[in-house]
Amino acid sequence: MAAAWERERPGTPVSSIGIVTPIWRLAKLLGDDRRRVLAGAGVDAATLDLLSVLRRSGPPYTLGTRELGRRSLVTAGAISQRVARAEREGLVVRRAGSGRTRSVEVELTEAGHALVEATVDRVLGREAELIEGLTPDQQTRLADLLAILFRDVQARLGDDRLTHVGDEDA
Repeated sequence: MAAAWERERPGTPVSSIGIVTPIWRLAKLLGDDRRRVLAGAGVDAATLDLLSVLRRSGPPYTLGTRELGRRSLVTAGAISQRVARAEREGLVVRRAGSGRTRSVEVELTEAGHALVEATVDRVLGREAELIEGLTPDQQTRLADLLAILFRDVQARLGDDRLTHVGDEDA
């Protein structure tokens, strides 16, 4: 691809193609596979994201909707829809928050806790299988390089909404 661009448009900056294109292709493959795993587990990505954020928050597995939105990187409207759907399914309960007048807190139910525990093992186990082609040392080096690239691109774009996966509050 890079050679073709260089041939057709000499001087075109092509150094990113060998990095960005494989990242996009890999993201597509991993995303498609994750959707298949989630479908097999009977849960959608948005619901798992909501449940996972609550589960990672620690006991009592309760967060306000504003904090859920911040950690999930979605709008207040999207959180409201996710919470309503999960509440209908008995995975969370909603209640008025303490302090602010219109604040709402969301708590993980036993059913939600059980679902996220079973599903996260399936998802992370599958993803661990998919990266077995790399040695543990290669996995560590790649994770380190991706973290460096992520932080640099984030700074260049002036976008601090995202945190690196694995960060304390991600």
